Amino acid sequence: MNNSKKIFLTGASGGIGSAICEKFNNEKFILVLTSSSEKNIEVLKNKYGNNHFYFKVDLSDPDNLQNVLDNISKNHKDISVIVNNAGMTHDNLIFRMKNDQWLKVMQTNLNSNYQIIKSLLPNMLTCKYGKIIGISSIVGSTGNPGQANYVASKSGMVGLYKTIALEVAKRNINVNVVSPGFIDTSMTDKLNSSNKDAYLSKIPMSRFGKPQDIANLVYFLSSDDSSYITGQNFHVNGGMLMV
Repeated sequence: MNNSKKIFLTGASGGIGSAICEKFNNEKFILVLTSSSEKNIEVLKNKYGNNHFYFKVDLSDPDNLQNVLDNISKNHKDISVIVNNAGMTHDNLIFRMKNDQWLKVMQTNLNSNYQIIKSLLPNMLTCKYGKIIGISSIVGSTGNPGQANYVASKSGMVGLYKTIALEVAKRNINVNVVSPGFIDTSMTDKLNSSNKDAYLSKIPMSRFGKPQDIANLVYFLSSDDSSYITGQNFHVNGGMLMV
């Protein structure tokens, strides 16, 4: 058991990211947060104060990301939880999709996970303790028209995490994925009412989830209460998809 309570989290200022920050801050974790905008970094600093750490990073730029990761792996060897939550969309039908739309989404949503885990895992191996959690999506299991890049990145995460889970299973490191369905965030706020009704009709619980529903599961998977769980993909979607 590692006594360090330090979490590394990407996409800290989004809807789900904010809920994860709140949860872990309330549980007295030290936060190592990344965001892609200076403005959001300032908002996070004002909210959580000077006892935490903040890094501006562009996940779509592998060199920028690696520079930041080299700094973090050197100065934060005691990170015990990694949560890869950041993601982006750049939607288009496959026959209209531009190469840069494909490449940017894959780098941001999938390749960044590879870089982050590869860079921060050695410290976890040294500490003989770690929890790694990736935030995927329901569409990684169902597909979604107009989102070939996003869906490929989110289903790719599942394969990546399962493989890493197998590689570190004997090292006291748990690796899991959480796949949210429709959650109340700025992304669902953009839907018009007829779109909302169409989606709600497909959800047996007839409501969108809350960001806290994801944060609660992420916290459970980062605690020792889940020490025998690894290589799993947890769907949190109000019954919309049952696998």
